[in-house]
Amino acid sequence: MGDAPVIIEREGAIARVTLNEPKSRNALSGPVLDLLLPFLENANADESLSCIVVTGAGPSFSSGGNVKDMRDGTHPMFTGAPHEMQEGYRRHIQRMPRAFHALDVPVIAAVNGTAIGAGLDLACMCDIRIAAPEATFAESFLRVGLISGDGGAWFLPRVIGRARAMELALTCRVLDAEEAERWGVVSQIVAADALVDTAMDLASQIAGFPPKSLRLNKRLLRQSAESDLDTALELAAAYQAIVQSSADQREAVSALLEKRVARFSGR
Repeated sequence: MGDAPVIIEREGAIARVTLNEPKSRNALSGPVLDLLLPFLENANADESLSCIVVTGAGPSFSSGGNVKDMRDGTHPMFTGAPHEMQEGYRRHIQRMPRAFHALDVPVIAAVNGTAIGAGLDLACMCDIRIAAPEATFAESFLRVGLISGDGGAWFLPRVIGRARAMELALTCRVLDAEEAERWGVVSQIVAADALVDTAMDLASQIAGFPPKSLRLNKRLLRQSAESDLDTALELAAAYQAIVQSSADQREAVSALLEKRVARFSGR
């Protein structure tokens, strides 16, 4: 693997994103964000992209914020007057939850090791999470006297519920992979040497559906979770009308009736 802090590889309609700073346990440093954020913020514009897999190099998924940067004040989030640090968060790490929340492209987290603090929050920003047996999870901001400044207080309760999110955030408790599966943090545990392949296989299943329908399915689920029933039904009717007017939806029906593999054009 190369020396870039984030490696982005394409396999057809799937993008594999690897956080690649194992010496810092893939901390979400400035160089990592400088590469990750433009990719996320422009992913919807790439109509050939149907799924993203996020994982980490080495024994960690992500250790979250770089503690040395915090101590040394080497990033705008960690230096200056309070209002300057507030702006630092808005202009840097908080772009990440906004980018993930805006994504219509489905995202799978292949959690290969520790997912701590903002690393756990990053995993929760993904739509599907699978984990290696060695993976551990902690919302451990209080260990360094901080709160979750990256959106974890919004995402984590939506993944595991408010009471369990409170327990993790206020105790810094560490969950092993089996506990994380029971709590709903991850949907399955996969042997470490098969983790990324399993995530890519899952991504291939997702990418096998009509691209426009796929993205609108995800958008509808996301928006419905934040809407009342009437609004959700209006969105469903609108999105259904859009996909039913597409060539790919007609191809999906024809392929099903003719018992053959569908060939989608993205239209």
